[in-house]
Amino acid sequence: MADAAATAKMQELDLIADADARARNYLATLDIRPPFPDQAARDGLAAFAEPISEHGRDAADTLRLLDLHGSSATTGSNGPRYFGFVIGAALPAAAAAERLMLAWDQCASSYDNSPVAATVEKIAGDWLLDVLDLPRESGVGFGTSATACTLACLSAARRSLLDRQGWNFDRNGLHGSPEIKVVVSESVHITVKKALRLLGFGMGRLIVAPTDPQGRIDPARLPALDDHTILCLQAGEVNTGEFDPFEPLIEAARRAGAWVHIDGAFGLWARASSRRPLTEGVDRADSWTTDGHKWLNTPYDGAVAICRDATALAEAMNADAAYSSASKDAQKNLTLEFSRRACGIPIWAALRTLGRRGVAELVDRHCDEAAWLADRLRSNGFDVLNRVPLNQVLVRYQDDEGTARVRQSVLESDAGWFGTTIWQGRPAFRISISSWRTQHEDVVRLAEALTRAAVG
Repeated sequence: MADAAATAKMQELDLIADADARARNYLATLDIRPPFPDQAARDGLAAFAEPISEHGRDAADTLRLLDLHGSSATTGSNGPRYFGFVIGAALPAAAAAERLMLAWDQCASSYDNSPVAATVEKIAGDWLLDVLDLPRESGVGFGTSATACTLACLSAARRSLLDRQGWNFDRNGLHGSPEIKVVVSESVHITVKKALRLLGFGMGRLIVAPTDPQGRIDPARLPALDDHTILCLQAGEVNTGEFDPFEPLIEAARRAGAWVHIDGAFGLWARASSRRPLTEGVDRADSWTTDGHKWLNTPYDGAVAICRDATALAEAMNADAAYSSASKDAQKNLTLEFSRRACGIPIWAALRTLGRRGVAELVDRHCDEAAWLADRLRSNGFDVLNRVPLNQVLVRYQDDEGTARVRQSVLESDAGWFGTTIWQGRPAFRISISSWRTQHEDVVRLAEALTRAAVG
């Protein structure tokens, strides 16, 4: 038995060493990998279409298959030439922390389940509030995505507003309750709409606030608010990178007794940089969501739910049971998940390694590159549709056909990958600069490829 156990342990360690070697090779070749896999690589995915075996297959062979046909079919989101979906590459410190976490294999629900996870995530939450300069008494939950964290914050918002009306949501649910209204922007992000839909707010009942040409809510046309209202604002509109005018909007909400939630998946990080003036007044909101795996460049899954009233978030998300009770600030009582990984540890690793100045430099560098690219494209006949206040460059070239042609030509050149969007009823493409690996020469290469595609 002892020999069998020793053999199993050696096999486990050999397998992990093999995985690490393959991961090292993948990282070493990021610069030469295409931003999007070619057809041959995508065709190779057919190798995974095999029937499940009766008795299982060798673990080393399983890893070999995953690397051989999987690594070549990845997008270049961890590389320097990926400009789509505001996706950051994984910082080495954050990726290394993630690898160690996998070896720990902790259920990071509470201190009893993982003292180290509870301790480090609490510190990460304090650091986040410091770096983003949000109310220090806020509750901070580390979840898997902005969608999940928005769901948590909006759950707390509805429950709190109903409680102020004397309605016990936990006991009575929604049947017969006072109606809670939701006001959203015309350019509200789909993840906020998804969270609202899952919470039972019908899409046809949302109150839509008109926006200006850059996608910001117009305070002069803000729908009426009251103490039955959740107002959802944006820090970083997904196409233009713009910010709702927080000061007048939140002041109106304060006077009415409404709850204000900020969708700051990537834009909230501007608050940690020289672009902070874009976020003035955002700290007066009631709740916020942001992602680590976007601009902070942590691995997936890493997002954050922040609620000024920590007790409101803890009571809405409470998951205590007779066999598993914990403090109100245990992560299982601040997020959707009970059995969860310690999503906050890679965020802690990124913040500890970058420091306050490193976060600011990361954000500022990407914003500066976006501004440079926008100027270069304008001078070469492109229509840059936004003011480029942040890291988003929204572009058309001549007509709809020209826009599509230019994008396709650049994608075929491997100079970069970026996606399409619809802006004010017409196609456009959106270039997002958010990877720590992206250097000025990568942006220059993209600009040159766009220019060649336009004239060619």
